[in-house]
Amino acid sequence: MLKALLVDDEINILRNLQSVIPWENIGIEIVGTAENGAKALELVDRLRPDLVVSDISMPIMDGITFVQKLRERGITCECVMLTGYQSFEYARSLMRYGVKEYMMKPVDYDELERVIRRTAASILEKELKAKQEQRVRNSAVNLVYEKNLHDLLLDCSSVDIHLALDEEGKKLDLNRAKYLLLLVDLEHYAQLSLGWDEKERKLWNFAIYNVLSEVLCSENRNYTVLQMREGEWCLLIEQAGDHLADEDINRAGSWAELIRESVRSSIKLNVHVSIYVEWIPISGLGNAYKRVHWESSLSPASVTYVAAAQGQGAAQIQLDMLWKLTEDMVTGLKQCSRMKTEEAMQALNTHLKIIPDSSLLRVRQIIHYFVLNLIREMREVNMLTQSEEDAIWVKLNQCIRVKDVLLVMNEMVSQCLVVFVSKKTSVVLMESAQAYIHEHMSKDIGIDELASTLGISNSYFSLLFKQHFGVTFVEYLTKLRMETAKAMLETKERRVAQVSKSVGYLDGRYFMKLFHRYTGMTPTEYRISRRN
Repeated sequence: MLKALLVDDEINILRNLQSVIPWENIGIEIVGTAENGAKALELVDRLRPDLVVSDISMPIMDGITFVQKLRERGITCECVMLTGYQSFEYARSLMRYGVKEYMMKPVDYDELERVIRRTAASILEKELKAKQEQRVRNSAVNLVYEKNLHDLLLDCSSVDIHLALDEEGKKLDLNRAKYLLLLVDLEHYAQLSLGWDEKERKLWNFAIYNVLSEVLCSENRNYTVLQMREGEWCLLIEQAGDHLADEDINRAGSWAELIRESVRSSIKLNVHVSIYVEWIPISGLGNAYKRVHWESSLSPASVTYVAAAQGQGAAQIQLDMLWKLTEDMVTGLKQCSRMKTEEAMQALNTHLKIIPDSSLLRVRQIIHYFVLNLIREMREVNMLTQSEEDAIWVKLNQCIRVKDVLLVMNEMVSQCLVVFVSKKTSVVLMESAQAYIHEHMSKDIGIDELASTLGISNSYFSLLFKQHFGVTFVEYLTKLRMETAKAMLETKERRVAQVSKSVGYLDGRYFMKLFHRYTGMTPTEYRISRRN
């Protein structure tokens, strides 16, 4: 209900205003009455009405002075003014203060009702527009915040407080922020996804992301879910208040089990969860993610607890160097840099020769892990055909020694370089765009964002996209969202509003309109038809 305040020094007019106009039917509640502008000003400060209906000629403080005082205090409620005098000077003064409705006495109550209905509709429309704009701002803020966190985890960025804003656009002091880090990895993803085509892989990843995005909502904690790559997500749980709560670290184990159970019950897949058991400042996210990533890859447990490193011996330093070199190799491949990739590969082979025998088992685990993850990376950028991947798995299954696994890794890296060099730049750009669209489908993404991410102009992006996919960006995104919505309606009991939000449409009515245009049915009708 909107709130209204009535102001007039004539008691009979106040009574008529209250009784003759069908306020409740219009959707308005009368929250107060006043006999002059001074009294009304006190009530406005306390009651904050959406609408004021006021006389102009009143003792102590007249209506025009009252409206002037309202605007000086920054109060923007709508005003309908009544007067017994027809004066252009009155009208001009009121217009200066944003008053749109001005009526003569004696009051025509039928006309006044129409004016009030029109004004109420205008207030609601303005509020709806403000909420929509706020949602867009919040979405943009969240995207910037998530992008900043993602880059910090991958050590691709330094802390930049200018990239973090609250909902009102004010800068946040990220230097004071602390996080708990939980790494969620789909168990046996490389082998599990072997039989999935691209659409299935995207759908399964999207389904797990949705579960993770909702799993801790009941805990009333602020947290961010970031997909680091296919089959892997980071949950960053923000510190609550100014104090670090040890009980939150203790509760992390129960949160990990909740995550595992939620994914298992919703999607029938198993995930491994690793917990970094210390609060992490934002500047330490990169090192913490790296350590959790390494330790979790070698842990057989379903939930792994990872502590900060307490000093490093010679063996640990050598193993850390091994991790760094494998990461450098993947980075070189992603950047299509033959020189950087080959340098990292040569350094890796050299380094392996000086690893002591006591560490060879761990070395084998690391290299085996790297090969599995290299397969993941190659899939994401379409560098492997199904037959080529099948051949790699056959070779891996035949490996007995570290040297054998290393040989497979060398062959894979060489194969990646050949594929990257042979591809046209435009193809690489569009494959990167496609991966980005699938990853951010649930967000408010547009051509500006994608073109900026790829480092090209909007017009060039649109041209390449249409040439590569045969449809425009909007047509591609709409089809992707509609197909994903269809799959969600078929596979899980979710309200239509939840499905709409999950595929990137905050306006449920707009989603239903698009869905009907795309399928010829409403979402509910589609769900029933698939069941039948």
